[in-house]
Amino acid sequence: MKRAVVLAMWLVLCAHVGSPDTYFEGTAGPYPVRVVIRNPGVVPGLAQISVRLLAPHAVRRVLVLPVFWDPRTAAPPPPDLALRVPGDSMLYSSALWLMTRGSYGVQVTVEGESGTGRALVPVMAVATSRLALQKPLGAALLAFGAFLFVGAVTIIGAAVRESGLEPGVEPDSHRMLRARIAMGLGAVVLALAITGGRAWWNSVDAAYRSGLYQAPHATAILRADHGKQILRLTIDATSGSYPRRQWRPLVPDHGHLMHLFLVRNSLLDVFAHLHPLPVDSTTFETVLPPLPRGRYRLYGDIVDESGFAQTLVSTVDVAAPGGPWRPSDADDAWTIDAVSQTAATIVALEDGSSMAWERGGLPIVVDRDAPLHFVVTDPTGRPAQLEPYMGMAGHAMVMRDDGAVFVHLHPEGTISLAALQTFALRQSADTMRGLLSARLTAPQHEPTPVTVYTMSVKNVKESRVSSASLSFPYAFPKAGRYRIWVEVKRHGRILTGLFHADVQGTNSTR
Repeated sequence: MKRAVVLAMWLVLCAHVGSPDTYFEGTAGPYPVRVVIRNPGVVPGLAQISVRLLAPHAVRRVLVLPVFWDPRTAAPPPPDLALRVPGDSMLYSSALWLMTRGSYGVQVTVEGESGTGRALVPVMAVATSRLALQKPLGAALLAFGAFLFVGAVTIIGAAVRESGLEPGVEPDSHRMLRARIAMGLGAVVLALAITGGRAWWNSVDAAYRSGLYQAPHATAILRADHGKQILRLTIDATSGSYPRRQWRPLVPDHGHLMHLFLVRNSLLDVFAHLHPLPVDSTTFETVLPPLPRGRYRLYGDIVDESGFAQTLVSTVDVAAPGGPWRPSDADDAWTIDAVSQTAATIVALEDGSSMAWERGGLPIVVDRDAPLHFVVTDPTGRPAQLEPYMGMAGHAMVMRDDGAVFVHLHPEGTISLAALQTFALRQSADTMRGLLSARLTAPQHEPTPVTVYTMSVKNVKESRVSSASLSFPYAFPKAGRYRIWVEVKRHGRILTGLFHADVQGTNSTR
């Protein structure tokens, strides 16, 4: 079990576990777009971005620009032009340099017949891997280096032995001895230079390794209090490798400082979505529902005031269910799936309605758009009227059975609303830690529409819930068996549907 937890923590990336890429679906002014940003995994590194128009428009050009979160940084360079992909008139692509670790807001600008529209897509730039040196290339470089070494020593010997001789004159024994001594000394100097270069390279590599992203460590402790099970989650603000071991204040995402998900580790049949209340800046507590005994995986989504979103990973052992449950927050919900191994595309919900996954007949393949489209019908079979759940039509949680992938999805994609707010609402004076967080967490705070983006923060928060269907833009990052929990709200009640997906691998490379 400890190995599994360590593996899961090692796979943490940004706001998602094992799911590094960013998916966004929304509008850039009058233009509906879907934006996918492939994380390079190294910083500095080139992120690949694709912008797909979801409706036919006459577009002149598409521009993309990554802007670092800190207003103290230099002004961003001019935007890059996204080129139209040959054979697909609706798709544009480009590559963006992410030069600094941290939060970026990628501005997507679409210019066309309907004017100019902009969308803002938060992206987390973190180093998660080292680019490996391929063995054939390493062997070729070693051979070339040996050739240069021998050539340099030979040139030194020839220079000492023959540089002062007339043409056609053979060097005497004294010159030969001097040449051999020079070649020996030259070989020693070159060897020392190579050794020093190797030591320098190893120190640079060690510094890079130490900077690979790790989420802060979180400790989960369960205690009993008057028949209730109280879960306390404490974040070690001095742990983790980013951002620079300096803890920044958290900002609310969908009205909550933390979204905590629990999944029973043995059967994966129990799921809870809770919202712990802060005790202090790094400690949170929540009353557990009467979860059955077992060990639970914990995933905690948080966002700091720089817009940097992370997922904390931990575990907790539940020895026995608690007493009557009164949620710590009105948005808390949990469910037990009695038939967790079935692969049904239509599941019954607790209020008698049903949820159908319209996945089509094609297989689900890694790195290809997943058909995450769901329709809710009431007990009479008619489309059900959904209510906003934390400001959105619904939420989806996707987890691979081994826990190596966990992601919290919204109809707008994988982006965090809090990260979007921090970029859209930041001011040039927000140079001190805590200023932006204080504004965003103030009780009277109401997100102000951002005029530079036609799609305002307020409009993102108030996602339309005018139909019984909802979709989530996403592509599965790894092959395997997955579980998908979809949460919606009807008549003030939070309902959860559970589905299963077998994701196939692909031979294509990214």
